[in-house]
Amino acid sequence: MTTSIVRGTCHHDCPDSCGWVATVEDGVAVRLRGNPEHPFSRGELCPKVNRFLDRVYSPDRVLRPLVRDGDKGDGQFRTATWDEALTLVAGRLREAVDRHGGESILGWYSAGNQSVLALSGLSARFLDRIGASVQSGSLCGAVASAGTSEVYGDGRGMDPMDLRHSRFVVLWGTNTRMTNRHLWPFVEEARSRGATVVVVDPLRTITAASADWFVQPLPGTDLALVLSLMHVLVRDDLIDHDYVARHTTGFDDLRTRVEPWTPARAAQVCGLDAGDIERLAHAYGTTRPAAIRVLIGAEHRERGGALFEALASLPLLTGAWRERGGGYARSVGVWSGSAVDEAALGPVPADGSSGRRGRPARRLNMVRLGQSLTDPALDPPVDVLLVWNGNPLVSVPNAELVRRGLAREDLFCVVHEQFVTDTARYADVVLPATTQLEQRDVVASWGHLYLGWNEPAIEPRGEAVSNTELFRRLASAMGFTDPELLATDDELLDAALHRLSPAARRELVADGFTRLPLPQDLRPYAEGGFATADGRARLRAPEYRPAREAPGGDGRFPLVLLTAKSHTRFLNTSYSHLPKHGPAEGRPRLQINEADARARGIVDGDEVRVWNDRGHVRLAAQLTDAVRAGVVCMPFGWWRDQHLSGTSANALTSDAITDLGGGSAFHDTLVDVEPAVRHAPA
Repeated sequence: MTTSIVRGTCHHDCPDSCGWVATVEDGVAVRLRGNPEHPFSRGELCPKVNRFLDRVYSPDRVLRPLVRDGDKGDGQFRTATWDEALTLVAGRLREAVDRHGGESILGWYSAGNQSVLALSGLSARFLDRIGASVQSGSLCGAVASAGTSEVYGDGRGMDPMDLRHSRFVVLWGTNTRMTNRHLWPFVEEARSRGATVVVVDPLRTITAASADWFVQPLPGTDLALVLSLMHVLVRDDLIDHDYVARHTTGFDDLRTRVEPWTPARAAQVCGLDAGDIERLAHAYGTTRPAAIRVLIGAEHRERGGALFEALASLPLLTGAWRERGGGYARSVGVWSGSAVDEAALGPVPADGSSGRRGRPARRLNMVRLGQSLTDPALDPPVDVLLVWNGNPLVSVPNAELVRRGLAREDLFCVVHEQFVTDTARYADVVLPATTQLEQRDVVASWGHLYLGWNEPAIEPRGEAVSNTELFRRLASAMGFTDPELLATDDELLDAALHRLSPAARRELVADGFTRLPLPQDLRPYAEGGFATADGRARLRAPEYRPAREAPGGDGRFPLVLLTAKSHTRFLNTSYSHLPKHGPAEGRPRLQINEADARARGIVDGDEVRVWNDRGHVRLAAQLTDAVRAGVVCMPFGWWRDQHLSGTSANALTSDAITDLGGGSAFHDTLVDVEPAVRHAPA
C-alpha cells in the first residue's frame, strides 16, 4: 500500500479558507483533517468539510457529460462523450454568435470555488474572445467594499486576527461563531484580556447569545443607529480632533447631518432603548482600542452601501486606527493583491484595446439573472447561458423569475457541476466538474492574511475537469488557437503569483500557506495614508431612508423576511442534498415570534405558507424569541425539493439593486405567513 499526505486549502465561499491535510492510500483519499500548523484555522475544519470526502465520493456525483433527455426541469439526462458534448455546445455558441452576436451569450458564475484559477483562470479570456455579455454586480461583498471605498479610497481594513488586541469588539451583523468560526478564538482571546464583546444584529444568533451585550435593532435600521452613535460622539466631544483634522475631510458636514439623530429619535426608528444607544456610544468612544467587525449580511439592503460608509467613518471620529486592535475589520480580500495579480489572468489586450472585442462589453447584473433571461426588450436576448461555480436557481433573488427564464425552450444552458443541482436540472448539457481534492490551485482568503496552496490529492474522478480545463476544451472546440486561451494551470499560476518572492513561493507550496507580504503590525491608517486623491479619508453621514419595500406600505405584507445562514453542515447551496449534511440539520423551519404566530393561529411545528407577490414557500413554523415581532427568518441554501412547496427561500426575496456595488437587497423583503392547513375549531 502506498500512502501519501497532501496539503491543501478549503475553497468554499467562506472567510476562513482553512488549511487541510489529506491522507491518500493507493490513490484514494481516506482521511481529511485540518492542518494543525495553519495559523488561522489551527487544525480545525467545520462540520461540513470534515465530511468533504462524502462529497468527493458521493454516488450521485456527475462524472460524465450529460445531455438533456426530457423536459427542462425534469432532470432527465443521458450520458454522452466529451466530444459529443463539446460539439453540441460549440455548435450552439456559433449559432448564437451568427444569429444575434456574441452578446447573446452570458456567463454566470459565483464563488462556489473561490480559488484563484477556479474563479479567474481562463473564463474571462474565453468570454472576451467570443464577445459575450459580461456579468456585473455581486450577490455579496462588493457593496461593503464600495461603501468602504467611498470613505477610505479603497476597501482595506484591519487584520481580523488583530481583534485579539482589542478591548472593545463590536460584531455588527455577523454571526461569527457560525459563519466565521475560526475567528471566534481570537475574539475570546481579547475577552480573556478584559475586552467587552458586543453583537449588533436583528437576529438573536448563537454569537449574540455568547456576547457580553446584545443590541437588536429592527431590520434595516442599522444606519439610523450609526448616525445616532455619531451624534453622541460629537455631542459629548468623544472625538479625536487631532486625527480628524490631520487625516479626514468632511467633519463639519457630518456634524450637521448627525445633529438631528438624537438617541431618542434613533430609538424610535430602531426599536431600541435610547439609554442603550447612549451607553453603546460612550463605551465605543472611551475604550481603546475599539474595533468594529462586519462581514456579509448587513449590506444586503438597498441602502447597504450607505451603511458601510457610516460604519467606516466611526473609527475615524475616535482615532481608533492609531492602535493595534483598533479600527474596522471587513473582508481582507483587497490585501491579496500584494501577492496575487488576478488582472494577469484577464483578457489579453490586442491592438491597444481592453481585450479582443475592441469595444466595451454589455454588462448584465448577476443579481437580476431572472430579468436578463425573461426581459422581452433585452436586445439581443440571452440565447446561451454558461453556468459554473454556482447554483443560481437557489442563490439568486426572485428565484421564480430565474426558473421561468431557465425553462425557456429557446435558451441553451450549459452547467459545469459536481451534482445535478436545481439549476442543472434545467440544463441542456451538464459537464462534470472536479472537486478541490482533484485540482491544483491557490486560495486568496478574504478572512485572514494567509495565502493557501492546494495540491491535488487524487486524480480527477471519472471524466471530471477543472474550470480551467473546461475553458481550454471549449476554446479548442470553437477552433480557437490563441495561446492565452490554452495556457496551462502552471503557466497561469506563474502569471498570477509573480509578485511573491521565490522564498515565499517555496514556503507556500511546502507548508500549504504563506503570509501575505505585509507588516505583522498592520495598522494601515495609523498615520493616514488613505487611497484618496489627497490621502485623507472622507467622513460620511448618509441620509437614512427606509427601503421601498418596508413595513407600512399597502399593508398586504406586514412581516420583514430575513434569509439567514443558520446551519452548520452546509454552505450557501452546497451540501444540503448530501445524506449526512442537510438531513442532519432537519427540515428547514421558519422562525416566527410568538405574538405574530398567535395572531395568525399558528402553533409550533405547524406547516405554514410564507408568501408575497414573487412566490411562496411552505415549511414548518418554529416559535422563538430569536426574532422580534414583525420579523420572520427562513434559512437560505436549502434546495427546492427540500421544502414542502418545491420552492426555496429566494422565491420570495427582492432583486432590488443596492445603492453602491451593484449588490442584492435580499433583506428588503416583505411577506405574510398563514397556516398551510387551517385548524378545525375546538
